[in-house]
Amino acid sequence: QVELVEFGGKSVQSGDSLRLSCRASTRSFEMYGFKNYAMGWFRQAPGKGREFVAAIDWSGGSLEYADSVKGRFTISRDNNENTGYLVMNRLRPEDTAVYYCAVKRTRMLPPETSPTAYDYWGQGTQVTVSS
Repeated sequence: QVELVEFGGKSVQSGDSLRLSCRASTRSFEMYGFKNYAMGWFRQAPGKGREFVAAIDWSGGSLEYADSVKGRFTISRDNNENTGYLVMNRLRPEDTAVYYCAVKRTRMLPPETSPTAYDYWGQGTQVTVSS
């Protein structure tokens, strides 16, 4: 069982920045190692489906972004710390959502952008952007 916990969601003003973190429990990766997992960030606004935001491959060398966040958000990871990050700049009210991180044990490229491809999910962290 893989355990993921997101941190960093809060209420901010339009134009502000936030950094979300997704920490995987060390125990979860004893067998395969965090470096064998791709990671994705998704979000879900009230009344809407889960939407792809960004994804990163096991090494951090292959990145994918939704068009709506390209140029504003940056995904990264630290395999030594079993942690992934999503830096969000120039936030807009339409970025308001619950943000989830997810992982999938794969080294295939490019990283998946469909939520159905991911096996393990965090509980989500709320980001609210006011105009």
